[in-house]
Amino acid sequence: MVDNFIVVLYLAGILWLGISSSKQIKDIQNYSIAGKSYGSFVIFATLFASFLGGGFSMGNAEKVFGFGIMNIIALWGFSVHQIIIAKYVAPKIKAFPKAISVGDIMETNFGKIGKIVTGFFATLLCIAIVGVQVSAIGYIFDLFTGVGKLYGILIGCSIVVIYATIGGMHAVVKTDIAQFGILIIGLPLTLIFGIMEVGGVSEVIKAVPDTHWQIPAINSSWIGFISMFFVFLFGEALVPPYVQRLCIGKSEKHTTTGTMWAGIISVPFLAITGGIGLIAFTMNSSLDPNMALPFVINNALPPILKGLVVASIISVVMSSADSFLNSASVALVHDIIQPLRKIKIEAKKELKMAKIATALIGIGAIIFALVFDSIFALIIYAYTFWSPIILPALFMTLIGKKISKTSFILGGVTGCLTVIIWNNILASPYGIDAIPLAILLNYTMIIFTNRLK
Repeated sequence: MVDNFIVVLYLAGILWLGISSSKQIKDIQNYSIAGKSYGSFVIFATLFASFLGGGFSMGNAEKVFGFGIMNIIALWGFSVHQIIIAKYVAPKIKAFPKAISVGDIMETNFGKIGKIVTGFFATLLCIAIVGVQVSAIGYIFDLFTGVGKLYGILIGCSIVVIYATIGGMHAVVKTDIAQFGILIIGLPLTLIFGIMEVGGVSEVIKAVPDTHWQIPAINSSWIGFISMFFVFLFGEALVPPYVQRLCIGKSEKHTTTGTMWAGIISVPFLAITGGIGLIAFTMNSSLDPNMALPFVINNALPPILKGLVVASIISVVMSSADSFLNSASVALVHDIIQPLRKIKIEAKKELKMAKIATALIGIGAIIFALVFDSIFALIIYAYTFWSPIILPALFMTLIGKKISKTSFILGGVTGCLTVIIWNNILASPYGIDAIPLAILLNYTMIIFTNRLK
């Protein structure tokens, strides 16, 4: 009972923190990038909280429980991606002082068509992720509090939609900092108490089979493992919320430092969440892998601390949902609707439209999660097209390379067709995912056609 009270108190605090940010919202720039007003720690905290979501906590524990430490190493591809962005992209963001979205950045190289195309795929991607997080919020609430998936979705998602709609990026950043504080404490404590519960690290080594320590895993191959590493390296690279985080810093130095630390700290964090999967295996090797993290939390943690950690798991999902919700509304209004109109939308009206879009997308995601189970399979399919279509041109634009519109379009078409042919017609030969190959071919097409102009 006390643990549920802690969760309720936490949710009330998050809602208050988000709503209190509404006074800082004056225009769509405040709504989307918070007026470029944050330092290194805030950028680090909000990147960490937003992107190390359910897949890097519950999902990582599940995969390590089932297949071993190979999943941790593969996930470090995401850590490498953050470090690369910090070194090569973050210092260049100063070249786009007026940008508030990915579409704005792409417009500098490819004009209106680049902005609209990017806005379309950004909106689709962000809605897909919001949809997944909505379902995850309901599942996690039900799992830890027993309120049922329906009420879990209604409670958790309503809170996210309310503060994201009213407070925009200011609310997202403030709640991310609170969520980061709980997350960075809660999950390491879960690992420590889990090790104590099973009798120490030596007991884990004895209980976990040798195959779980192999790289690659016994059911995988080196080419499959390398492919998985590159999927995590490129999969969420420069997605809209990430680019928005690069735009909220006070200066190039703050942005670079915050991004670098997010990449560095993610390395031990992923080892921690994976380690919890090994603890769960030691405690009960016949357990459903999906229950690895919840099992350790429920069986190793004392009251009160358990409530804190449950709040941290809820934080993980909420922090991802609010970020992608904000980016979806900005992409829809600023990158698609605004450039398609002959008469420019006034600043106040554009802000109002963005808030309405945030609310409608959030409510729509809740309805779909409650009514249609299969719709998200179709939406998530679109998720695989972000990097193969947009990433190469976006990366080159950010580092200052000039590319023709024709090269951008041909590269995007190449990436799209590669995904369709490789994954669906050829059925992913050798277990290699299409994303790294599609990105490579997209980039090659851009370089080749750009030289021919």
